[in-house]
Amino acid sequence: MKYRTLGKTGLRVSEVGMGTWQLAGKPWGWDAPDENESMRALYRFVELRGNFIDTAWVYGRVDEPGDEQGKHCSEELIGKFIKESGNREKIIIASKIPGKNRKWPAWRGVPISEVFPKGYIEKMVDSSLKSLKIDSLDLMQFHVWQDQFVEEDDWKSEIQSITKKGKVKYWGISINDYQPSNCFKTLETGLIGTIQFIFNIFHQKPTEKLLPFAKKHNVGLIARVPRDEGGLTGKLTLESKFNDDMRSKYFSEERLKLLIPRIKKLEKLLGNEAKTLPELALRWILSFDEISTVIPGTRKVKYVDDNASVSDGRKLTGQLMEKLKHHAWERNFYVDLDPSMKNDDYIER
Repeated sequence: MKYRTLGKTGLRVSEVGMGTWQLAGKPWGWDAPDENESMRALYRFVELRGNFIDTAWVYGRVDEPGDEQGKHCSEELIGKFIKESGNREKIIIASKIPGKNRKWPAWRGVPISEVFPKGYIEKMVDSSLKSLKIDSLDLMQFHVWQDQFVEEDDWKSEIQSITKKGKVKYWGISINDYQPSNCFKTLETGLIGTIQFIFNIFHQKPTEKLLPFAKKHNVGLIARVPRDEGGLTGKLTLESKFNDDMRSKYFSEERLKLLIPRIKKLEKLLGNEAKTLPELALRWILSFDEISTVIPGTRKVKYVDDNASVSDGRKLTGQLMEKLKHHAWERNFYVDLDPSMKNDDYIER
């Protein structure tokens, strides 16, 4: 496993991390995972010298979204792994604080007092620390964000206080879907060290502004959704059906008709540089030096092995990277998951 520096935090992270939203509990309608297999996947990831594990307070929750107690299954399984394995010093743990109003993404015009009110941030940090069974988080991220939040000061003083207490070492933002520039004013405060954002062959918009900004200001970049929720795995067909999980809407029949022809064109580029579409998807991201780590969602040992194998130092050639520029497909398939999102434009133009 190769390592990169996570921006100004100075943390050395495995360039292939482990996303854990499907790790345990009830991940948004997906079939309940085999948590024994998930535990084996965590062990295998560390065995292969992976060290960056990304989770969130809401991942795998089994109770009502408005309940601020309950089980936090992803965090709790990771906590169990840490205690059982004794690997705390070998891994870097990142979690996320949901907005108090439970809106994804953060809506424009809604004040931070409704999303991250005074006192709420530390309360959520304490909750995650308890679930993870640790004393300090390496990185805590805001799970939603609007750059307008920078105009208020309560959150700034609160995170500085939490850091001084030793509960959180560094802070980051998981920015809104398809809004890669909705964080620049906040980054200029110097309080935020990392940005987590959607980045894949279809969504290349971040290369225009975010990547150059991050390079100039030494911001750590964490690439999420590297395979477009499964669209870039090459496993879907026009006949693909899903249970009641989010993919049934994300990949509706009409959308599969749009997706599959694009996948067929991408598959024609496979060869010596990348033999499979999942490999191509990760290798494309890691060919950008600005990226610190990519976090494919993983809950099976086989996929841990496959993902880690891409971390071999090989980057795609300039010729192939140039060809892949023409496969960008900017759109927002999340919009139908929450009808209220149609009231706003959540794609950065």
